[in-house]
Amino acid sequence: MTNPCIAAVLGDPAGVGPELIAKLIAADHNRSRAAFLVVGDRAELKTGIEIAGVSFPFEVTDEKPSRAPADGVLVWNYRGRSVAPFARAEATKNGGVYSLDTLQRAIELTTAGVTDGMLFGPLNKSSLHQAGLAHEDESQWFAHLLGAANVPHGELNYLDDLWTSRVTSHVALKDVPALITRDRILDGIRLAHSTLTATGVARPRIAVCGLNPHNGDNGSFGREEIEIINPTVEEAQQMGFPVEGPFPADTIFLRAKNYDAIVTMYHDQGQIAMKLMGFSRGVTIHGGLPIPITTPAHGTAFDIHGQGKANPGAIQAAFDIGLRLAISNRNRAAA
Repeated sequence: MTNPCIAAVLGDPAGVGPELIAKLIAADHNRSRAAFLVVGDRAELKTGIEIAGVSFPFEVTDEKPSRAPADGVLVWNYRGRSVAPFARAEATKNGGVYSLDTLQRAIELTTAGVTDGMLFGPLNKSSLHQAGLAHEDESQWFAHLLGAANVPHGELNYLDDLWTSRVTSHVALKDVPALITRDRILDGIRLAHSTLTATGVARPRIAVCGLNPHNGDNGSFGREEIEIINPTVEEAQQMGFPVEGPFPADTIFLRAKNYDAIVTMYHDQGQIAMKLMGFSRGVTIHGGLPIPITTPAHGTAFDIHGQGKANPGAIQAAFDIGLRLAISNRNRAAA
């Protein structure tokens, strides 16, 4: 069987995405494990190669590929509705249009079976919303495009075999309490469980965070733990999920070695801990979707654009876990 093929999208051209994709593909050990189909402006890839100071052979097509390369690197020279040249180190509508259009084409290739998974460089949410993104983030947009809006889905983060899923994600903090519901907590548990089992973890150990300081301290600082979170954890246990909690958010990551996944109530509850534990290795997985989609957990790093010093650790980890998911999907389809 041939190696999987990964659709690689450069991300926002104003940031470090093209540089990181270039560094990733230039590594011989990556090209020995997967073929790459780069979806993006050929000039942007060349700019990333120059900034990274690397080189690798690739072929270019101006037509939408109907099949993946058996090995090596194929570049689909595609810019969508955007106009070159691109602004650098700033959020722009043009950069957001380029990001959305190239992402959508990569999704089409992967859903059609031309590629086995999808990896993209960092995006800028301001650019995406300037370009007309109507969803709260790209994960919700992916679910809309893929017809998965009504199944548990969303961003998970991964670092050194620890996963986190979120009950709420890119919403204002003032809106979080009203969104802490039974159904959303169960979705976070299901998402963590299904994603980990897809990577080969037979029975994932899952912990659930509380919402309030000290888990609400028996209702002194809020009753969400008593009225919503704890009953939902108990219900999930009765359903057969290996889940425990709720635990105070300020201590659960100290016992993370006892679990495979932690379900957090809101974005920063997990992201601050994970980024402190390994900023240069963290990965975002868009879980619950019919195709594997991964990206580094860090942002576009406008402040170091063009300097050649973007750390490829996170995009390497994103490729590694994405490849595992792509192989798992392929094996399930063949079974």
